[in-house]
Amino acid sequence: MKTPPPFFSLLKLATALLLGSLAMHTTDSDDVTFSLRDSLTFHDLLDAGRDFGHRYRLPPAAVFHPKSPSDVAAAVGHIFRMGRRSELTVAARGRGHSLHGQAQAPGGIVIQMGSLKSTLTRVHAGAGKVPYADGDAQAWACSSLLDRLPTPHRRGTLSNAGVSGQAFRHGPQISNVRQLEVVTGRGELLNCSEKENPDLFHAALGGLGQFGIITAPRSSSSPRRKWEDEFFVQVRWIRVLYEDFAAFTEDQEMLISAEKTFDYVEGFVMVNRTGILNNWRSSFYPQDPLRAAQFDYDGKTLFCLEMAKNFNPTAAQLAHQEVEELLSRLRHVRSTVFQTEVTYVAFLDRVHASAEKLRSKGLWEVPHPWLNLFVPASRIWDNRTSAVIPDEEIFYLVGFLHSAPPVDGGAGNLRRALAQNERILSFCRSAGIKWMTHFGLRWETVVRRKMAYDPMAILAPGQRIFQKGCLCRNTYTPSSTYIARMHITCVHVLCAYVYTHIYAQACMCGWVDHGTNCKWS
Repeated sequence: MKTPPPFFSLLKLATALLLGSLAMHTTDSDDVTFSLRDSLTFHDLLDAGRDFGHRYRLPPAAVFHPKSPSDVAAAVGHIFRMGRRSELTVAARGRGHSLHGQAQAPGGIVIQMGSLKSTLTRVHAGAGKVPYADGDAQAWACSSLLDRLPTPHRRGTLSNAGVSGQAFRHGPQISNVRQLEVVTGRGELLNCSEKENPDLFHAALGGLGQFGIITAPRSSSSPRRKWEDEFFVQVRWIRVLYEDFAAFTEDQEMLISAEKTFDYVEGFVMVNRTGILNNWRSSFYPQDPLRAAQFDYDGKTLFCLEMAKNFNPTAAQLAHQEVEELLSRLRHVRSTVFQTEVTYVAFLDRVHASAEKLRSKGLWEVPHPWLNLFVPASRIWDNRTSAVIPDEEIFYLVGFLHSAPPVDGGAGNLRRALAQNERILSFCRSAGIKWMTHFGLRWETVVRRKMAYDPMAILAPGQRIFQKGCLCRNTYTPSSTYIARMHITCVHVLCAYVYTHIYAQACMCGWVDHGTNCKWS
């Protein structure tokens, strides 16, 4: 058990006097009464004050462990009723995968969402209707459900967007949500959907936690496809290598635009400074790095296209024929096809498996100064050419996924990674990619919703958008800290690699309907 430093003793005492002895009434219909004293802890402040990025360490005054959404509503409601005389803020923390302290509440209250009691998740598949699943995010993580849902959701990804290699087929996670249970900054526990509290519904999805804490989602389990077609149990998982960047991007765009294609498409740029033997990510078989090392690519940049095809074993032959036909259309290096077959659950768990390998080597709990950008397809290639590119509906989520393990006890790797991020942003500006502020023309809507659902600016202070006590009804400008980081999107891709790893994932932009993430003009 970690003991907080002496500095937090006064905070602990003040918070205990302020909150611990007070009985809260929830907004639940049962009007359950409970005491916050038993749900507050102080031994885990340091853990709650850091995240996957390992760059910011801003401990809260206390950590709150709710047992139900009503507990969350009661805690937030009490802080709201304390008014402007209190400086307490609230941050909901899930798995701690934030990169820049977004789930931290310095001197405030961090709510550990993982302590919510998991409820039984039910999958509904009515005749003639799109099936859906409801329940909390913890229950959705159970393996019994993973093989029935295309993308298990997390509350944190719903507050951002939830982009993956399946987004070109189904859209991001926020486009597949039918209903939410949300705790607003006023302490209200509300159900919302397209028909019930629709403004809150759209505000919470991709809202960076600014308008409410999502406590339970209901999701479409199989958008635009029949339920029986989605009951697959196997995945054919393939990686191919490219030398030519143009062929790499054109093939990727062809695949996401084709009617019959893979179920998962993602691209990686492999900066090969130390030899491909060391850089080959999550090899399928032990001999794969050796096979890859046969090619004379040392010191060059390679491009890896990763694809997956889901299939039912009863239709395996047809699925394999479709895969071979698709592969024949690609312009990769012909001798670099690496593939395997895994269960759908194993495919969904692939990042966790990679993380465990890094953790076993002591290379997981290191700084991750990641940079994720949305870049229009017309700017992904050399803009000095005279090629005329039409208006497009394709953009790339480009992620620079650095890990910065210390070298000889120093922070040189971290400084170099941060400097590289700044050079990338400078290049974007000089290349004519004019980034709008994060919410762009929707800023007035954002302020209106903030006034409606969190007028005290209690929620998600780590996003550095609104500062408690500075929100006025007539005008508001974002903080200078937020302006400085507007170029960084809020989509956190949960994967890590020891070496500098860049991936360019082509997406269709038509489904971005909730006004989230950085945009361009």
